[in-house]
Amino acid sequence: MPVYLSQTLLDALSDHTEAFLDKGVSEWQMLPHHQFASKPGPDKWSANQCLAHLNEYGRYYLPLIEKAIDEYTASGKDPAIEFKAGWLGNYFTGMMLNNADGTPVKKMSAPKAYSPETTNESFAVIAEFIEQQEKMLLLLRKAKKVDMGAIRIPISIAKFIKLKLGDTFLFLVAHNYRHILQADRALQLSVKKTQKKLNLFVLSEMMR
Repeated sequence: MPVYLSQTLLDALSDHTEAFLDKGVSEWQMLPHHQFASKPGPDKWSANQCLAHLNEYGRYYLPLIEKAIDEYTASGKDPAIEFKAGWLGNYFTGMMLNNADGTPVKKMSAPKAYSPETTNESFAVIAEFIEQQEKMLLLLRKAKKVDMGAIRIPISIAKFIKLKLGDTFLFLVAHNYRHILQADRALQLSVKKTQKKLNLFVLSEMMR
């Protein structure tokens, strides 16, 4: 299993999370709801649904991680220089990997509880996503004071299964990246659909 220098790993995960946060603030906040909620196809998620899915995971994991880190810190135990991934955590993270073109290596269906069926106002979905990325950055900083191999976090779909904190961070960042790429693909198709409609409108006006 991979072995990481704890500080280096946390810095790398923070860099990715900073990039997610920047995308939410500088790009997605500026988009109209109809574009962000546009679905590429009947069985495809909109960008709105992709972020709503991530927000559901954040609501579960972030409070648990914060509580576990605070309890470890309060115990006075020392942090660890290295983190060794567990086989199960490494497997879950590997399932989130993407091909060179950004499409997922392994396609999966989201658990029903984490599959958003309705579309809420995009400004609220994006705002929660931004807030969660800010919280994630805070937790990654706080994790520099703990042993990420000693802390266990129950997974959302089977709480009797627990992952090391380091594996949980790796999974969450990889999972975020997977669905952020999916959201970007949905938005690109939305722009193409809008442009096609505009071109048809202009053509029809020219022929009148």
